[in-house]
Amino acid sequence: MNVADEIRRRLDALRPARFELSDESAKHAGHAGARPGGNTHWRLLVTSPEFAGKTTVVRHRMIYHALGNLMDNPIHALAITARAPGEPGA
Repeated sequence: MNVADEIRRRLDALRPARFELSDESAKHAGHAGARPGGNTHWRLLVTSPEFAGKTTVVRHRMIYHALGNLMDNPIHALAITARAPGEPGA
């Protein structure tokens, strides 16, 4: 399974206007949850109209829900920036 493609596929449900995903696993070699080959530590920036009027906690929960069992394995850590269109950093 290509983890990045699966993350993107699952988050398509949020209708992202902007989507940036980086595998930062190499920066965490030797840390908890790190495995050879990466795909464990990710940084995500997503802008979606689905986030309008929602708090950061709710936005993160929406992302976790969309990713489902990927959050158990292979994802160990996910740094999230979630914005609605028109917000700074969107």
